Amino acid sequence: MSRLWGMPPSAGSPANRTRPRDRKRHIQEAAAAAFSRNGYHVVGMQDIADAVGISAPALYRHFPNKYALFVTTAFALVQQLIEATDEAAAQPVETATDARAALDELLDAVIATTVELRAVGGIYRWEGRYLEAEDRERLTAQFRMLRERFEEPHRIYRPEIDEEQRRLIVLASLSVVASITAHRAVLAARSLRALLKEAAWRMLDADTAATAYSGEGGDLIEQVDSGTGRRAQLLDTAVRLFAARGYNEVTIEDLAVEVDLTPSGVYRHFDGKPAVLLAACDRAAVVLERAVLRVRESSSTPEEALRRLCRAYVDHSFRNRALMRVYFSELGNLSPEDQRRLRAMQRAHVADWTALLQSVRPELGGREAAVLVHAGFSVITDEMQQLTERDEAAAVRLTALVEALLEI
Repeated sequence: MSRLWGMPPSAGSPANRTRPRDRKRHIQEAAAAAFSRNGYHVVGMQDIADAVGISAPALYRHFPNKYALFVTTAFALVQQLIEATDEAAAQPVETATDARAALDELLDAVIATTVELRAVGGIYRWEGRYLEAEDRERLTAQFRMLRERFEEPHRIYRPEIDEEQRRLIVLASLSVVASITAHRAVLAARSLRALLKEAAWRMLDADTAATAYSGEGGDLIEQVDSGTGRRAQLLDTAVRLFAARGYNEVTIEDLAVEVDLTPSGVYRHFDGKPAVLLAACDRAAVVLERAVLRVRESSSTPEEALRRLCRAYVDHSFRNRALMRVYFSELGNLSPEDQRRLRAMQRAHVADWTALLQSVRPELGGREAAVLVHAGFSVITDEMQQLTERDEAAAVRLTALVEALLEI
């Protein structure tokens, strides 16, 4: 894969004189990496052509437009996950022992494939919303098939739990694995696979009906409030639209219509759309940073602090789903300077969690702890998409999953 991102071949090189048989695969690999790293809207067909070392007209001979390439890439990646689990899914399962063995094989297959596709797998986490409705439904069906391959043996492995719990814990186990596509924490492949497998099994074995810590954590998170007036209305509206449709699909005109302003009226409050996005991301970053400080000041032990922080993060995510989605998915649309500043804040936030986790579990190395912290964030983010509303039971169940994942 790395050679795809080197300098394109010179005009007189053999690579330009002879069309390789697997050029289409090279195009898909380059596109997947570009979409995953930079986002659908930022990447142009010329960028992909340059990465492969071909002309744009040559690229269009394989794909009529960027959307067609995006769709092909998305389905090719999920198909690799399906194919990787075909053999394990075909194994007969009659006893709990059979079921555990089947789940173990399924995890091995998904983990190995995801580690291999780590650089390109992020395409699903945030870019799937740019699929047209019919394609999105087909992609959802593919992932449902993958999830059901885990649910079927899990029913025999743990027949005592209800289907709602099963759906949550199977999704959590897959979220643990998928989490590595959203960060760059470096760990040796063998160690990474083992760490992910152990954490995924903790999800499959989790009891979401109870948690060791039932105290509140929401008091540690400030209620996100934009204030009053047009600027506040614009910011709240922008967060909602950016989360639902994606930053690049929303215009200043859209924002103006939503708050009954003219486009020029919007510019009286913000210099432009990037300024609106920056204000939203700054808001999220500051709230999370302050939550960690409050946890440290109000907890007597690292374990208490980490448990309270888990619950606080869950409560915050319930309250501010749209804001958190924007914060973790749209930074690439900011200026390089603002990106660097906010990503540094994100890294500092992860470092705070990592330090707390290592205080509770000193046997973990820093990189191992960071991988688990990212996995916890991933579980919360993915489960949020399935939970339609926040109630005490849902918050307790989700907190229980994160605590089990971190093994605290």
